[in-house]
Amino acid sequence: MVVGAALDEQGRPVCCQLLSGNATDVKLLLPAIKGMQARFGAGSFCVVADREMISQKTLQALEAPGSGIEYILGCRMRRQKEVREEVLGRRGGGYQEVRFERKGSAEPLELQVSEVHIEGRRYIVCFNSEQAKKDAADRQGIVESLREKLKTGGDKALVGNKGYRKYLRRDTEAAAFSVDEEKLKEEERYDGTWVLRTNTTYSAEEVAFQYKQLWMVEQAFRAVKSVLETRPIYHKCDDTIRGHVFCSFLALMLMKELLSRLEAKGKSFEWEDIKGDLQALREVEIATKGDRYFLRTELRGCCFDVLKVADVAVPLTLRR
Repeated sequence: MVVGAALDEQGRPVCCQLLSGNATDVKLLLPAIKGMQARFGAGSFCVVADREMISQKTLQALEAPGSGIEYILGCRMRRQKEVREEVLGRRGGGYQEVRFERKGSAEPLELQVSEVHIEGRRYIVCFNSEQAKKDAADRQGIVESLREKLKTGGDKALVGNKGYRKYLRRDTEAAAFSVDEEKLKEEERYDGTWVLRTNTTYSAEEVAFQYKQLWMVEQAFRAVKSVLETRPIYHKCDDTIRGHVFCSFLALMLMKELLSRLEAKGKSFEWEDIKGDLQALREVEIATKGDRYFLRTELRGCCFDVLKVADVAVPLTLRR
């Protein structure tokens, strides 16, 4: 199965949907969008999706008259000729510098964004200098390792390695492999760069920001898989499987709400610490000479802050 989740702009889960697992993401995207439009009665809709989610057929459906769907889509820079040759070829000037807050870091994310229009199609070119340095360093590490391995032979093993194969060139006359220097030069064009296509009227800065918000979706699914331990699923009937996944997303919604309330109060705790401190909270019953008392264990760690933001009254330490 494929699990889809709808999140609002604050990253809170709104709904989840189970889809057939024997279809590609591209085929599932449009039916999921239409289903959500009908479910929430949304007259207008903006889809933000990564490049692997979109096919030409899907793009045509999104652009169909009366669809009521706007989009911000990642482009395949290397595969799409228009993007590779024209869009990236026109990005020489007109960059606008923008800054976004970065999750878990005091340093903002600095981007340069630029608009390119080709026959009515609007593209936003984004450049991250920090990412560009990392991309260049990663490529250099791969190529240096490749050069060393070429000296020792083993061409077939190198071809089987996806990281190496990208930079290999076969010399038919010498029947040997060498580093493709032209490919290295070509790859430099893409360092720290990504291209978005949109039919919205949002500013270039807003388009880039909304695309970067996809991290919230990734974060939600990481939480479901690891923190909430949704997998493995031992049920066999469709209804019980749906119920299992629904409970996971209900838990995700509650977890997100609690963390959001803590964040609004300037508090930040790890989820495992929250669970551990709450599980350590106990109330012990004591019976003595005909009287009964309840003794609460000490509030440790983040217990007090968590109970307060959840509007749960803290029991007295000792009550009769």
